[in-house]
Amino acid sequence: MGNKPLLEVKNTGIQFGGLKAVQNLNMVLNQGELVGLIGPNGAGKTTSFNLLTGVYVPTEGDILLNGERINGLPPFKVTRKGVSRTFQNIRLFNELSVLDNVKVAYHSIAKHSIISSILRLPSHFAGEKEMEEKSIEFLKIFSLDKYKDELAKNLPYGQQRRLEIARALAANPKLLLLDEPAAGMNPQETKDLMDLIAFIRDKFDLTILLIEHDMNLVMGVCERIYVLDHGQLLAEGSPEEIRNHPKVIEAYLGEEVHDVNA
Repeated sequence: MGNKPLLEVKNTGIQFGGLKAVQNLNMVLNQGELVGLIGPNGAGKTTSFNLLTGVYVPTEGDILLNGERINGLPPFKVTRKGVSRTFQNIRLFNELSVLDNVKVAYHSIAKHSIISSILRLPSHFAGEKEMEEKSIEFLKIFSLDKYKDELAKNLPYGQQRRLEIARALAANPKLLLLDEPAAGMNPQETKDLMDLIAFIRDKFDLTILLIEHDMNLVMGVCERIYVLDHGQLLAEGSPEEIRNHPKVIEAYLGEEVHDVNA
């Protein structure tokens, strides 16, 4: 893993009317890091993700990806720059097959042109064949290939979560944002997810930023953790430093953090 910053968030914030949802946010993610973003409900975590992905335009500050300013770009351009995400509430195309859900992500970065698709040129068919093959490879990684022809809505909840991550990866990101990936999972599914997150980080040389309330997962996989409270950065450090940070314990974690891995 190198030390070159992939993502730099500099004094970034957003205001809705008189409400400062996020203010003076500063974060740095180096290439290959796996970093957590935690905080109580309403702390500004998902709003921060929306800023990073172009859903919201910051009212102050800058967001740099590989040194290039990306705030102000629409979401599809941010995706093409190399940022992909999952959502707190699963957002699959329920009436499409499992395979087609992944192929949709490939279409967002497709190399063949719309003209070649309309005219059914050889480049169109070659591109479609490549998309299908790569999509099936992703499904195999997530143990979903046997369900490729099933409608997404028919998958069990835990597998829908895995499909959403597979679809996000299919967009070939440099930075993957996971918004509460363990939400609704049972303990065994959460443990499997921890292993999966570490695996995909290493296999695809990804930088991962994840929001999560499950402290066992956060403390178990993250190398560094940022803590938000009321839209402001409260603390940053290693899991051990966060576990014992007085302000974090007071504002958010309480006794829960001391029970992790007890």
